[in-house]
Order: sequence, then structure tokens, then C-alpha cells
Amino acid sequence: MAYIPRLKDEYKNRVISALKEEFGYKNVMQVPKLEKIVLSKGVGAAVSDKKLIDYAVEELTKITGQKAVATISKKDVASFKLRKGMPIGAKVTLRGERMYEFLDRLVTSALPRVRDFNGIKATGFDGRGNYNLGVLEQIIFPEIDIDKVNKISGMDITFVTTAKTDKEAKSLLAELGLPFKKN
Repeated sequence: MAYIPRLKDEYKNRVISALKEEFGYKNVMQVPKLEKIVLSKGVGAAVSDKKLIDYAVEELTKITGQKAVATISKKDVASFKLRKGMPIGAKVTLRGERMYEFLDRLVTSALPRVRDFNGIKATGFDGRGNYNLGVLEQIIFPEIDIDKVNKISGMDITFVTTAKTDKEAKSLLAELGLPFKKN
């Protein structure tokens, strides 16, 4: 029997029926699902030091278990000494099994390690059912060794769902275990 991530199994067995009941979907295919999770990290200081991009790619690869890629600038910005085509950040897109595994690790081990944590803000929705979350320190992830970190930096995590509204997306992500703040 093939390995099935815990959250994927929970989505199929519990979350689908809970969302069908909450929103009154007639068909299982109407129930929103998580399509992908994108982690991105901007490295502004990479204009002067090219090694920082390698560190960012390496850290994202460690955190996600999937090879990250460097992102390049699309245009020249003279005030930042930035040229078109220069590496300026790193990103990785997770789908399928790795996506559920990462979400599980984020909810169960990384977010509880944040100092003074009492939930994530529910204001990060974009109106189309996608959610953005900013992490201030990469050291909350257990895969990162604090002694080997050269600079503490943050990253953006984007959850892309098939939900049509923010309310549906929030219900989906809350059912999957994201700890939203109580208003």
C-alpha cells in the first residue's frame, strides 16, 4: 500500500463532508481543495552578494524537501543598482504529497515555535480564495540549524485553493488545521 500523508487522508475522510455540510454543496467536486503552496523569499541584498541567493535556495530546499529555484528580476531599477536578469530571490512550489506534508509540519511544529503565538491573521485573503502568510524568521522550521544560519530572514507562504470566496477558503484552511486568530 502506498503512503498517504495524514492531512490528505483527513481531507478525504473528514474535511470534505464538513465543508459539504457547511456550504450545502451537492457534489463532491464543488468542495474547494488546496491546489498548491508557494514559498517565496526575496533577497534584496543579493545585488551586492551573489552567495545570498545560494543560501536562500538551500534553506527553502531544506524546509520543503523539494529543490527551490532562484527568481530573477524582470526589469532594471537604477536606484537599487538592479539589472534585468539578476537573481533577486528564491521560490518553491509544492503540490500533492509534499504539499500536505509541508502543511502538516507547518501547523504541528513550525507555527507553535513562533514567539508569543496566538494564531495567524485572517486578513491575508485576496478575494479569490487564496491566502498569504508572512513568516518573519526562517528558524521556526525544525529543519533549519540555527548555528548554520548566516542571516535571519523571513518568507512568504501562499496557499492557492479552488475556493470561489474567502469564506470558503478560510473554512477549508481552518479545517486543515491552520490556527486563525479568534476575533
